[in-house]
Amino acid sequence: MCSRPPSRSDPCTIELEPGTTPISRAPYRMAPAEMAELKKQLEELLSKGFIRPSTSPWGAPVLFVKKKDESFRLCVGYRGLNRVTVKNMYPLPRIDELLDQLRGATWFSKIDLASGYHQIPIDEVDIRKTAFRSR
Repeated sequence: MCSRPPSRSDPCTIELEPGTTPISRAPYRMAPAEMAELKKQLEELLSKGFIRPSTSPWGAPVLFVKKKDESFRLCVGYRGLNRVTVKNMYPLPRIDELLDQLRGATWFSKIDLASGYHQIPIDEVDIRKTAFRSR
């Protein structure tokens, strides 16, 4: 079971292009079975503390992507937010250089990729930008 990450002193920030106004898109249409699944998944995320109710002027639509096991993955359509976000221009590290840094190490840790998205703390002033809309 996964839980919220411990408090960190370096939460992620979302820097926007100058003059950006809040972007809000209408929720996508869903079939009754998808609506039931949406309610179930939102209740679970709410109970775990990963999401909270919001009155933000920002709002991205949610959609489902079918996984290999036929279950549904809840996704948020942040394309509008991504379009107005100032891009991080730092180069990604090279895999071979990262592996070289592990030489001689005896202890390793890993990120929980099943719920890794929920483990990234967002700066409190930027949380409103990550709001999503559902029916």
